[in-house]
Amino acid sequence: MVYICRCMARSAVPDVLGDNLRVVFCGINPGRVSAAAGAHFANPRNDFWRLLADAGFTPRQLAPEEQRDLLDLRIGVTNAAYRTTPGSGDLRRADFAGSAERLRALADELRPRMIAFVGKEAYRGAFGERPELGLQERALGDTALFVLPSTSPANAAVPYVERLRWFRELKAWLDAPRHRDGVRALVLDPADRVLLVRFEFPNGDAVWATPGGGVDPGESDEAALRRELAEEAGLEEATIGPLVWTRFHEWTDLSPRWDGQQERFYLVRTAESFEPAPRFSAEELAAEHVYGIRWWTPEELAASDESFSPGGLPELLATLRREGPPAAPVDVGARPGYGSSQ
Repeated sequence: MVYICRCMARSAVPDVLGDNLRVVFCGINPGRVSAAAGAHFANPRNDFWRLLADAGFTPRQLAPEEQRDLLDLRIGVTNAAYRTTPGSGDLRRADFAGSAERLRALADELRPRMIAFVGKEAYRGAFGERPELGLQERALGDTALFVLPSTSPANAAVPYVERLRWFRELKAWLDAPRHRDGVRALVLDPADRVLLVRFEFPNGDAVWATPGGGVDPGESDEAALRRELAEEAGLEEATIGPLVWTRFHEWTDLSPRWDGQQERFYLVRTAESFEPAPRFSAEELAAEHVYGIRWWTPEELAASDESFSPGGLPELLATLRREGPPAAPVDVGARPGYGSSQ
């Protein structure tokens, strides 16, 4: 699929966008040379194409008219503003109207791992704030943002080697595996039922899994568990018990920012049964791939042909009920069922 921009503005230089992109480079706007060529960064004095090759994004230096070849390398290109001007200094604030919303829509639909702004002014035009070079704290959903030095000849005061350093840093960030810490709760009520969440993914897979999610920087496992249980189940009061299982959960298409999650499973006992009442709306839950939550009895688990996560969950829970919490956490990553990647 090729992405079709749904904004009102039109550019003399068409966006180069499609599915399965690792990075989208975002320039500031088309200059006259690029507009005449109908290609991004077409000024022969612009170092963009040379930097892509020298940083390892492309196997050789592509010519601007070969820009569609970038899609085969999982690279896209767009601009923060669409109006053609002699120079970026001729842009007006109104030229960036809707830019942030358009980039968010692009991130939501295409889910690239990164949008890399070619120049601070491209980022500033979109978001109205001056950034530092490098990875930004702001993100668009799961899509990270990175600011590079401008490749324009007007930025000649910045040495080529310095610009190349930032392009290589971006490439290293994209190439490095990205793993985060996560916590999950084995929530058991007095009747020994387990609370499970139904996840449905864009590739059509569906699985019943324990509630939980990522641990934010500086957050404790207990705080993360309580936050996730409140959001997904409406459970405000619970006893956080021992750590019973661990696993590494690797994924390829759930989040462009992460390649996997190191998960820790804690036993959580509730004093009484309750009806799950997620704090988030159905739309907010769907954005997290959540489409249901319910209690399961041991008999229902044993008889079900649904997919569970981690794989072998019914047998793992039966062992836990029978033998109690293990002396040391058990690695449950390689189990039959929905697969070790879930």
